[in-house]
Amino acid sequence: MGNKSKYEDVFIHKSAFVDDGAKIGAGSKIWHFSHVMNKATIGQNCNLGQNVFVANGVTLGNNVKVQNNVSIYDGVIVEDDVFLGPSMVFTNVINPRSHVNRKQEYMKTLVRKGATIGANATIVCGHTIGEYAFIGAGAVVTKNIPDYALVTGVPAIQSGWISKRGQKLKFENNIAICPESQQKYTLQDQIVTAE
Repeated sequence: MGNKSKYEDVFIHKSAFVDDGAKIGAGSKIWHFSHVMNKATIGQNCNLGQNVFVANGVTLGNNVKVQNNVSIYDGVIVEDDVFLGPSMVFTNVINPRSHVNRKQEYMKTLVRKGATIGANATIVCGHTIGEYAFIGAGAVVTKNIPDYALVTGVPAIQSGWISKRGQKLKFENNIAICPESQQKYTLQDQIVTAE
């Protein structure tokens, strides 16, 4: 267990393990029975719930919320303001076998700024989750997800678009207004941009 006292302005529960060398930003909290490995990087104001595992080589941006029972494996990069729901799953090998060592085949997974991954969703490795995309609870992601896309199901398919505030967007003449923030969004060639 690392020296918890060396982390200024960081809360680490007494049952958590933080290995020496891990980088943890100010204002972050690491709760019960979690484990952060020595080559992991966690940004500022992150919250890691109970029983969270963060492997070597993982980078979490600022203000990332990781709910209970999430394992974040080598090859996963999470940008700022991402929400990882309870018991969601990342993979890092496309064809694992117990008797075959595939550590050299870990694939990268990128979760872009502001994205939400719902409870019990599975993210198959090697894909990018776009900015502010919303992965519904229990979905299985097997391909790249565009910015602001709302996807659900097994395998996950797009069922609409969603705003930065998590509100469904209804486009008319390629323009939508978020009902919560009144921010304007434009849809062109299946690409959504916020104004």
